[in-house]
Amino acid sequence: MGRKPSKNQNLPKRMRARPRGGKVWYYYDTGGKPRREIPLGCDYPTAIKKWAELEMETSDQPAQRITFKHAADRYLKEVIPTKAPRTQKDNLIELEWLMLFFGNPPAPLDEIEPIHIRQYLDQRQAKTRANREKALFSHIWNKAREWGYTNLPNPCAGIKGHKEKGRKEIYIEDETYRAVYQTASTPLRDAMDLAYLTGQRPSDVLKMMETDITDGALNIKQNKTSKKLRISIEGQLHTLIERIKERKSTHTIRSLHLIVDETGQRFTPFMLRAHFDRAREKAGTKKRTSNSATYAPKRGRTRQNYQGISDKLKNNSDTPA
Repeated sequence: MGRKPSKNQNLPKRMRARPRGGKVWYYYDTGGKPRREIPLGCDYPTAIKKWAELEMETSDQPAQRITFKHAADRYLKEVIPTKAPRTQKDNLIELEWLMLFFGNPPAPLDEIEPIHIRQYLDQRQAKTRANREKALFSHIWNKAREWGYTNLPNPCAGIKGHKEKGRKEIYIEDETYRAVYQTASTPLRDAMDLAYLTGQRPSDVLKMMETDITDGALNIKQNKTSKKLRISIEGQLHTLIERIKERKSTHTIRSLHLIVDETGQRFTPFMLRAHFDRAREKAGTKKRTSNSATYAPKRGRTRQNYQGISDKLKNNSDTPA
Protein backbone atom coordinates (compact mmCIF):
# COMPACT_ATOMS: atom_id res chain seq x y z
CA MET A 1 0.00 0.00 0.00
CA GLY A 2 3.03 2.28 0.10
CA ARG A 3 4.42 4.37 2.90
CA LYS A 4 2.36 5.15 5.99
CA PRO A 5 0.53 8.52 5.71
CA SER A 6 2.12 11.31 7.74
CA LYS A 7 -1.00 13.53 7.66
CA ASN A 8 -4.68 13.00 8.49
CA GLN A 9 -3.80 9.98 10.61
CA ASN A 10 -7.25 10.15 12.21
CA LEU A 11 -8.85 8.90 8.99
CA PRO A 12 -9.94 5.27 8.76
CA LYS A 13 -7.59 2.68 7.29
CA ARG A 14 -7.08 3.11 3.52
CA MET A 15 -8.93 6.45 3.45
CA ARG A 16 -6.96 9.39 2.04
CA ALA A 17 -7.63 13.15 2.03
CA ARG A 18 -6.47 15.30 -0.90
CA PRO A 19 -6.87 19.12 -0.92
CA ARG A 20 -8.08 20.20 -4.35
CA GLY A 21 -9.28 23.65 -5.39
CA GLY A 22 -10.10 24.88 -1.90
CA LYS A 23 -11.89 21.66 -0.92
CA VAL A 24 -10.76 18.39 0.64
CA TRP A 25 -11.56 15.32 -1.47
CA TYR A 26 -11.52 11.82 -0.01
CA TYR A 27 -10.31 8.62 -1.68
CA TYR A 28 -10.17 4.90 -0.94
CA ASP A 29 -6.65 3.51 -1.35
CA THR A 30 -6.93 0.00 -2.82
CA GLY A 31 -3.20 -0.63 -2.40
CA GLY A 32 -0.98 -2.59 -4.75
CA LYS A 33 1.01 -1.41 -7.75
CA PRO A 34 0.25 0.66 -9.69
CA ARG A 35 -1.47 2.63 -6.94
CA ARG A 36 -5.23 3.05 -7.45
CA GLU A 37 -7.57 5.28 -5.45
CA ILE A 38 -11.36 5.24 -5.64
CA PRO A 39 -12.99 8.74 -5.31
CA LEU A 40 -15.32 9.10 -2.31
CA GLY A 41 -16.33 12.74 -2.81
CA CYS A 42 -15.74 15.89 -0.76
CA ASP A 43 -18.56 15.43 1.79
CA TYR A 44 -17.02 13.68 4.82
CA PRO A 45 -20.14 11.83 6.12
CA THR A 46 -20.93 10.54 2.61
CA ALA A 47 -17.30 9.57 2.08
CA ILE A 48 -17.32 7.60 5.33
CA LYS A 49 -20.40 5.67 4.21
CA LYS A 50 -18.79 4.82 0.86
CA TRP A 51 -15.58 3.82 2.65
CA ALA A 52 -17.54 1.44 4.91
CA GLU A 53 -19.21 -0.16 1.89
CA LEU A 54 -15.87 -0.71 0.19
CA GLU A 55 -14.38 -2.13 3.39
CA MET A 56 -17.26 -4.59 3.69
CA GLU A 57 -16.79 -5.64 0.05
CA THR A 58 -13.00 -6.01 0.09
CA SER A 59 -12.42 -7.49 3.55
CA ASP A 60 -12.00 -11.19 4.15
CA GLN A 61 -14.65 -13.21 5.93
CA PRO A 62 -14.75 -12.41 9.66
CA ALA A 63 -12.67 -14.60 11.93
CA GLN A 64 -14.23 -16.53 14.76
CA ARG A 65 -13.59 -13.70 17.20
CA ILE A 66 -15.85 -10.79 16.27
CA THR A 67 -14.55 -7.38 17.29
CA PHE A 68 -16.21 -4.10 18.14
CA LYS A 69 -14.90 -2.67 14.85
CA HIS A 70 -16.66 -5.44 12.95
CA ALA A 71 -19.98 -4.51 14.58
CA ALA A 72 -19.32 -0.78 14.23
CA ASP A 73 -18.55 -1.07 10.50
CA ARG A 74 -21.84 -2.84 9.84
CA TYR A 75 -23.69 -0.31 12.02
CA LEU A 76 -22.07 2.47 10.00
CA LYS A 77 -23.25 0.95 6.74
CA GLU A 78 -26.75 -0.24 7.68
CA VAL A 79 -28.05 1.77 10.65
CA ILE A 80 -26.58 5.28 10.59
CA PRO A 81 -27.88 6.07 7.06
CA THR A 82 -31.45 5.52 8.32
CA LYS A 83 -31.17 8.31 10.90
CA ALA A 84 -31.83 12.04 10.58
CA PRO A 85 -28.98 14.07 8.98
CA ARG A 86 -27.99 15.79 12.23
CA THR A 87 -28.00 12.47 14.10
CA GLN A 88 -25.84 10.92 11.39
CA LYS A 89 -23.30 13.71 11.78
CA ASP A 90 -23.24 13.33 15.58
CA ASN A 91 -22.96 9.54 15.38
CA LEU A 92 -19.97 9.73 13.02
CA ILE A 93 -18.08 11.94 15.47
CA GLU A 94 -19.11 9.78 18.43
CA LEU A 95 -17.95 6.69 16.57
CA GLU A 96 -14.53 8.28 16.04
CA TRP A 97 -14.08 8.58 19.80
CA LEU A 98 -15.31 5.04 20.46
CA MET A 99 -12.88 3.66 17.90
CA LEU A 100 -9.96 5.38 19.63
CA PHE A 101 -10.71 3.29 22.71
CA PHE A 102 -12.27 0.06 21.43
CA GLY A 103 -10.83 -0.14 17.92
CA ASN A 104 -7.14 0.66 18.10
CA PRO A 105 -6.49 -2.27 17.76
CA PRO A 106 -9.97 -3.87 17.49
CA ALA A 107 -11.24 -5.27 20.79
CA PRO A 108 -13.08 -8.64 20.67
CA LEU A 109 -16.70 -8.33 21.79
CA ASP A 110 -16.35 -11.28 24.12
CA GLU A 111 -13.68 -9.45 26.16
CA ILE A 112 -15.45 -6.11 26.60
CA GLU A 113 -16.81 -5.85 30.14
CA PRO A 114 -18.74 -3.21 32.14
CA ILE A 115 -15.49 -2.03 33.77
CA HIS A 116 -14.24 -0.95 30.34
CA ILE A 117 -17.31 1.22 29.80
CA ARG A 118 -16.62 2.81 33.18
CA GLN A 119 -12.98 3.40 32.20
CA TYR A 120 -14.05 5.03 28.94
CA LEU A 121 -16.42 7.42 30.72
CA ASP A 122 -13.80 8.33 33.35
CA GLN A 123 -11.05 9.05 30.81
CA ARG A 124 -13.21 11.19 28.53
CA GLN A 125 -12.86 14.91 29.35
CA ALA A 126 -16.07 15.99 27.61
CA LYS A 127 -18.49 14.38 30.04
CA THR A 128 -21.74 15.16 28.22
CA ARG A 129 -20.35 13.87 24.95
CA ALA A 130 -19.13 10.74 26.75
CA ASN A 131 -22.73 10.00 27.73
CA ARG A 132 -23.84 10.26 24.11
CA GLU A 133 -20.99 8.00 23.03
CA LYS A 134 -21.96 5.44 25.67
CA ALA A 135 -25.52 5.49 24.31
CA LEU A 136 -24.22 4.86 20.78
CA PHE A 137 -22.01 2.00 22.02
CA SER A 138 -25.04 0.49 23.73
CA HIS A 139 -27.09 0.62 20.54
CA ILE A 140 -24.25 -0.89 18.49
CA TRP A 141 -24.00 -3.71 21.04
CA ASN A 142 -27.74 -4.39 20.90
CA LYS A 143 -27.59 -4.52 17.11
CA ALA A 144 -24.61 -6.89 17.36
CA ARG A 145 -26.78 -9.20 19.46
CA GLU A 146 -29.49 -9.04 16.79
CA TRP A 147 -26.93 -9.89 14.10
CA GLY A 148 -25.67 -12.88 16.06
CA TYR A 149 -22.22 -11.42 16.71
CA THR A 150 -22.53 -11.97 20.46
CA ASN A 151 -24.97 -13.34 23.00
CA LEU A 152 -23.36 -11.57 25.93
CA PRO A 153 -25.35 -8.98 27.94
CA ASN A 154 -24.85 -5.31 27.13
CA PRO A 155 -21.82 -4.07 29.15
CA CYS A 156 -23.44 -0.62 29.43
CA ALA A 157 -26.21 -2.03 31.62
CA GLY A 158 -25.87 -0.77 35.17
CA ILE A 159 -23.12 1.74 34.31
CA LYS A 160 -24.24 5.25 35.18
CA GLY A 161 -23.26 8.11 32.92
CA HIS A 162 -22.02 11.50 34.06
CA LYS A 163 -24.48 13.85 35.71
CA GLU A 164 -25.69 16.51 33.29
CA LYS A 165 -27.18 19.92 33.75
CA GLY A 166 -30.48 19.92 31.93
CA ARG A 167 -31.54 22.66 29.58
CA LYS A 168 -34.52 23.29 31.82
CA GLU A 169 -32.23 25.30 34.08
CA ILE A 170 -31.91 27.92 31.36
CA TYR A 171 -34.69 30.46 31.00
CA ILE A 172 -34.44 33.34 28.55
CA GLU A 173 -35.86 36.48 30.14
CA ASP A 174 -37.97 38.81 28.02
CA GLU A 175 -35.41 41.57 28.48
CA THR A 176 -32.60 39.38 27.10
CA TYR A 177 -34.72 38.22 24.17
CA ARG A 178 -35.69 41.79 23.27
CA ALA A 179 -32.09 42.98 23.47
CA VAL A 180 -30.94 40.36 20.96
CA TYR A 181 -34.00 40.89 18.75
CA GLN A 182 -33.40 44.64 18.50
CA THR A 183 -29.84 44.14 17.22
CA ALA A 184 -30.73 41.17 14.98
CA SER A 185 -30.65 41.23 11.19
CA THR A 186 -33.92 41.01 9.27
CA PRO A 187 -33.50 37.29 8.40
CA LEU A 188 -32.71 36.50 12.04
CA ARG A 189 -35.79 38.42 13.21
CA ASP A 190 -37.92 36.43 10.77
CA ALA A 191 -36.47 33.19 12.11
CA MET A 192 -36.94 34.24 15.75
CA ASP A 193 -40.55 35.30 15.13
CA LEU A 194 -41.38 32.12 13.24
CA ALA A 195 -39.83 29.95 15.94
CA TYR A 196 -41.70 31.85 18.66
CA LEU A 197 -45.10 31.65 16.95
CA THR A 198 -44.83 28.01 15.86
CA GLY A 199 -42.90 26.65 18.84
CA GLN A 200 -40.55 24.67 16.57
CA ARG A 201 -36.83 23.93 16.74
CA PRO A 202 -34.43 26.11 14.72
CA SER A 203 -33.70 23.29 12.24
CA ASP A 204 -37.41 22.84 11.58
CA VAL A 205 -37.96 26.59 11.19
CA LEU A 206 -35.18 26.91 8.62
CA LYS A 207 -36.60 24.16 6.42
CA MET A 208 -40.16 25.59 6.30
CA MET A 209 -41.21 26.35 2.74
CA GLU A 210 -44.06 28.16 0.99
CA THR A 211 -45.13 24.79 -0.42
CA ASP A 212 -45.74 23.61 3.16
CA ILE A 213 -48.69 26.00 3.36
CA THR A 214 -51.97 24.41 2.26
CA ASP A 215 -55.59 25.20 3.12
CA GLY A 216 -54.62 27.97 5.53
CA ALA A 217 -52.26 25.79 7.57
CA LEU A 218 -48.51 25.24 7.87
CA ASN A 219 -47.58 21.55 7.55
CA ILE A 220 -44.44 20.48 9.42
CA LYS A 221 -42.54 17.22 9.79
CA GLN A 222 -40.09 17.58 12.67
CA ASN A 223 -36.51 16.48 12.00
CA LYS A 224 -35.85 15.03 15.43
CA THR A 225 -39.08 13.12 16.07
CA SER A 226 -40.50 12.78 12.51
CA LYS A 227 -43.77 13.96 14.05
CA LYS A 228 -46.17 15.66 11.64
CA LEU A 229 -47.87 18.88 12.71
CA ARG A 230 -50.47 21.14 11.13
CA ILE A 231 -50.44 24.70 12.46
CA SER A 232 -53.32 27.02 11.58
CA ILE A 233 -52.14 30.28 10.01
CA GLU A 234 -54.02 33.04 11.73
CA GLY A 235 -53.44 36.13 13.84
CA GLN A 236 -49.79 37.02 14.38
CA LEU A 237 -48.55 34.02 12.40
CA HIS A 238 -50.57 35.14 9.36
CA THR A 239 -49.19 38.66 9.68
CA LEU A 240 -45.62 37.30 9.94
CA ILE A 241 -45.88 35.07 6.87
CA GLU A 242 -47.32 37.92 4.82
CA ARG A 243 -44.44 40.11 5.98
CA ILE A 244 -41.94 37.44 4.95
CA LYS A 245 -43.56 37.01 1.53
CA GLU A 246 -43.53 40.77 0.95
CA ARG A 247 -39.80 40.95 1.75
CA LYS A 248 -39.05 37.98 -0.50
CA SER A 249 -40.89 39.59 -3.40
CA THR A 250 -38.26 42.35 -3.55
CA HIS A 251 -35.44 39.90 -4.28
CA THR A 252 -34.29 38.87 -7.74
CA ILE A 253 -33.56 35.38 -6.44
CA ARG A 254 -36.72 33.61 -5.33
CA SER A 255 -36.35 30.75 -2.88
CA LEU A 256 -39.30 28.65 -1.73
CA HIS A 257 -37.96 28.64 1.83
CA LEU A 258 -39.70 31.06 4.17
CA ILE A 259 -36.50 32.19 5.87
CA VAL A 260 -34.06 33.73 3.38
CA ASP A 261 -31.03 35.99 3.69
CA GLU A 262 -30.68 39.56 2.44
CA THR A 263 -30.19 38.36 -1.14
CA GLY A 264 -33.18 36.01 -1.20
CA GLN A 265 -31.22 32.79 -0.81
CA ARG A 266 -32.00 30.08 1.72
CA PHE A 267 -30.97 30.95 5.29
CA THR A 268 -28.72 28.08 6.39
CA PRO A 269 -27.93 26.85 9.95
CA PHE A 270 -24.42 28.31 9.56
CA MET A 271 -25.89 31.70 8.67
CA LEU A 272 -28.29 31.49 11.60
CA ARG A 273 -25.42 30.86 14.03
CA ALA A 274 -23.30 33.67 12.58
CA HIS A 275 -26.15 36.21 12.62
CA PHE A 276 -27.18 35.20 16.14
CA ASP A 277 -23.63 35.46 17.49
CA ARG A 278 -23.29 38.96 16.04
CA ALA A 279 -26.64 40.05 17.45
CA ARG A 280 -25.84 38.65 20.87
CA GLU A 281 -22.46 40.37 20.88
CA LYS A 282 -24.03 43.73 19.93
CA ALA A 283 -26.66 43.27 22.64
CA GLY A 284 -23.95 42.61 25.23
CA THR A 285 -25.40 39.29 26.37
CA LYS A 286 -23.07 36.55 27.58
CA LYS A 287 -22.48 33.40 25.61
CA ARG A 288 -22.94 30.21 27.55
CA THR A 289 -19.68 28.28 27.90
CA SER A 290 -19.41 25.16 25.79
CA ASN A 291 -17.21 22.11 25.51
CA SER A 292 -17.44 22.16 21.73
CA ALA A 293 -13.65 22.32 21.50
CA THR A 294 -13.53 18.71 22.65
CA TYR A 295 -16.53 17.59 20.60
CA ALA A 296 -14.61 15.96 17.77
CA PRO A 297 -11.17 14.31 17.88
CA LYS A 298 -8.58 16.86 16.83
CA ARG A 299 -6.33 16.10 13.90
CA GLY A 300 -3.14 14.58 15.28
CA ARG A 301 -4.53 14.26 18.83
CA THR A 302 -2.57 11.74 20.89
CA ARG A 303 -4.39 8.46 21.29
CA GLN A 304 -2.48 7.01 24.21
CA ASN A 305 -5.21 7.94 26.71
CA TYR A 306 -7.96 6.34 24.65
CA GLN A 307 -6.56 2.94 23.73
CA GLY A 308 -7.95 1.41 26.92
CA ILE A 309 -8.40 -2.34 26.75
CA SER A 310 -7.09 -2.36 23.19
CA ASP A 311 -3.51 -2.34 24.54
CA LYS A 312 -3.87 -5.57 26.46
CA LEU A 313 -5.83 -7.17 23.62
CA LYS A 314 -3.27 -6.26 20.98
CA ASN A 315 -1.80 -9.74 20.75
CA ASN A 316 -5.03 -11.74 20.57
CA SER A 317 -7.53 -9.60 18.67
CA ASP A 318 -8.39 -10.11 15.03
CA THR A 319 -8.92 -7.64 12.24
CA PRO A 320 -12.63 -7.10 11.62
CA ALA A 321 -14.23 -7.65 8.30
